[in-house]
Formats: sequence, C-alpha cells, structure tokens
Amino acid sequence: MLVLSRKTGESIMIGDQIEVKVLAVEGDQVKLGIVAPKSVKVYRSEVFEAIQEQNKEALNISTDLLEKLKKK
Repeated sequence: MLVLSRKTGESIMIGDQIEVKVLAVEGDQVKLGIVAPKSVKVYRSEVFEAIQEQNKEALNISTDLLEKLKKK
C-alpha cells in the first residue's frame, strides 16, 4: 500500500487520467473529488462490495428457474 500525505487542495494522479483531490478535511472525515473518464467506474467500497455480492448471488440461480423463465 502506498501512503501519501496531502493537504486540502492538493491531489494525486493515478496513471495519466485519474486525479484524486482532497477537497476538505473536517474532523475525522476527508472529502475527496475524483476526476476520471466516464469509462472508469468509481464506487464507494461498500457499494462495490454489495454489487460483487449481488453478482455472486445471481450466479447461483438454479437452472430449473432459468428454464422456467426461458419458456415464458
């Protein structure tokens, strides 16, 4: 893991197209701005994990159910 220190208004670059900028620090909360191409999906980690879990659950649909849906 790379650990960097940044102040409000400073940023880091990930590659040449993604910029992460520190917008504000308020108590124990840091507000970040992310500039990235529309083709790059940006999620909060808890949202990303929920999406991954839903995708795993979708893979576990029984073949019987799929056959029933297919016939309709």
